[in-house]
Amino acid sequence: MIKNIVFDMGKVLTDYVADEVCRRFIEDEAERRQVCTSVFISPEWVLLDMGVIGEEEALRRMQERLPGEHAKEMAAHCFWHWHEYNMWPMEGMGELIKALKEKGYGIYLCSNASVRLLECFKRVIPGIEYFDGILFSAPEKCMKPQKEIYQRLFSRFSLKPEECYFIDDQPMNIRGGESCGMAGYVYDGDRRKLEEKLNEVLGEKIF
Repeated sequence: MIKNIVFDMGKVLTDYVADEVCRRFIEDEAERRQVCTSVFISPEWVLLDMGVIGEEEALRRMQERLPGEHAKEMAAHCFWHWHEYNMWPMEGMGELIKALKEKGYGIYLCSNASVRLLECFKRVIPGIEYFDGILFSAPEKCMKPQKEIYQRLFSRFSLKPEECYFIDDQPMNIRGGESCGMAGYVYDGDRRKLEEKLNEVLGEKIF
């Protein structure tokens, strides 16, 4: 019997566009692509989510790949301000979470995210007031789809994996949860399909 719904954040609860901050501040298209790739599509970005590198060191490495002082300056500006521009709440997800909470389900978050998100997650996650627990990867020094992060989720909030249902946009993350005993659903951005799936899995008409 499912008692808890576990959500991913990016592309599930919040939309995320990696180059939005770059498009706002960098006029030259070629430079914009260079900065976006060096900052947001980088090994350092993964290391930040894992919590094994500091922001200053990550930025230094990102800048080293860029030619010219202007590109390096833009990389720094985009890096320090990305959370103000690159994320926003997904439409309708706050109402979905509220409906689940009113039916008595526990609501949890398990997301790969850097320590920066600890400063701003309440602003971008819809229905944040209904969450019973939040787990970000960076403070835990592990990330999805590693088994450790799911086990940390279960132990931290005293959850039984078989009583949890996981919603994530990445199939490998769902498989990681399944390997720990937690069933899940790969979210493709279609909220109506998700609502129908939850009605089916939970065995009651909620939406």
